[in-house]
Amino acid sequence: MRNILLVLGVFFTLASCGFPAGAPIQAEVLAEADASDPEFSVVEVTRANLDRVGGWPTTGWRGHYRWLEAGGGASSTTIRPGDRVNLVIWDNQTNSLLTDPNSKSTQMNGIEVSPAGAIFVPYVGDVVINGLSPDAARIEVQKEVERIAPSAQVQLSVVPGENNTVDLVRGVARPGPVELPSRNFTILSLISRGGGIAERVRNPLVRLIRNGQTYEIRAEDLLSDARRNIVMRGGDKVIVEEDQRYFVAAGATGDQLVYFDREHVTAMEALSMAGGLFENRADPKGILILRDYPASALRADGIKGPQMEQVVFTVDLTSADGLFAARTFEVHPGDLVLVTESPMIGVTQTIGLVSSALLARTRL
Repeated sequence: MRNILLVLGVFFTLASCGFPAGAPIQAEVLAEADASDPEFSVVEVTRANLDRVGGWPTTGWRGHYRWLEAGGGASSTTIRPGDRVNLVIWDNQTNSLLTDPNSKSTQMNGIEVSPAGAIFVPYVGDVVINGLSPDAARIEVQKEVERIAPSAQVQLSVVPGENNTVDLVRGVARPGPVELPSRNFTILSLISRGGGIAERVRNPLVRLIRNGQTYEIRAEDLLSDARRNIVMRGGDKVIVEEDQRYFVAAGATGDQLVYFDREHVTAMEALSMAGGLFENRADPKGILILRDYPASALRADGIKGPQMEQVVFTVDLTSADGLFAARTFEVHPGDLVLVTESPMIGVTQTIGLVSSALLARTRL
C-alpha cells in the first residue's frame, strides 16, 4: 500500500509539473487570442470560408508570375538602329562616281544605322532601312544607287548591334550577349545557345526584362508549355536564378526552411514538402499557419481582408472538411507552418516515468 501511495504521489507531482515538449501545444499558442486585448486573430480554415480568406491580399509576393504569350515573326533578322551595315558596290562604268578608276568595286564597312533608322551612302544620301530584312535593305539601297549609277550592283551584310542582340545575364552554362539570327528566335533557343540552365540552380526561375517591364516564369512551366516559348526581341535581358520564395516549417514536423518548388503551394502540399507529421508527436487537429499582413490589407468587416495584422489560421486534419480545406488553402511566402504537439504526449511521458519508478521500487 505504501508503494502505491508513493507512486500516486509521484504521478500527480509529475503531472502538475509537466514535461518540456518538443513542440508547442495548440492551446498554448492560441491562449492569447482569448485575452481582452489580443495581438492576433485566429481564423479556422474550412470549406465554408475558403473563398473569403482566399480573397484576402497575398503576402510575401505578387501572388502570381506574369509571362507573355508566344508569337512568331519573320524568318530573317530585322535591321535596327545601332546595327552596322557593310556595303560593297560594284560598277563597271569607267567614270563611276561610286568606284575608284582602277577598281570595279568599293567597300564601305561599319556604317552604323542612325537612331532614325537610316544609313548614309555617298552621292546618294540617307537611305532608311530600319525594320527591313537584310535582303529588303539591299534592294532599297540598290534602288537609290541606281539613280546615279544605273549599272551599279549592291551587296549588303549586317552586323547586329545592341538592338539586335539579347543578353543572357546568368544562370546558364555560357552567359553573355547572343545575336538574334532571325525574328523567330525563341527563349528556349536562346537558353540552349547559352548551354542550358546551369545544374547548380535550384528550382530555376526564368526572368525576362523587356522595355522596362519584368516578366517571370518557372523553368518547369516554360519547358512544358509551347505557348510560353516566346520570341526574343533585341535588347531583351534574360536571367535564370533560383526561386527565393520559402516558408518555415516548425514543431512536430521538424524545424526547417522549405523553398517553393511550384508556383502555388497548398497547406497539405506544404506539410508533405516539410516531410509530413511526426506520427508519435503531432496533433493533426492543431496545424497552425502564422501570417503577417501589412496595415494596408486590414478591413474592419473582415471580409475582403483581415481585421488584425497578425493572423493564425488553424487547420483540422481529422475531419473531411479540414482535409478538403487544406488541399485548397494556399501557404504564402514567409508563412510559418507550425505543427503543434499532441497534449497526450505529457501524459504518456508521465505514465512512462511512473512505470519505471514502480518497476524500480518493486525490485528493491
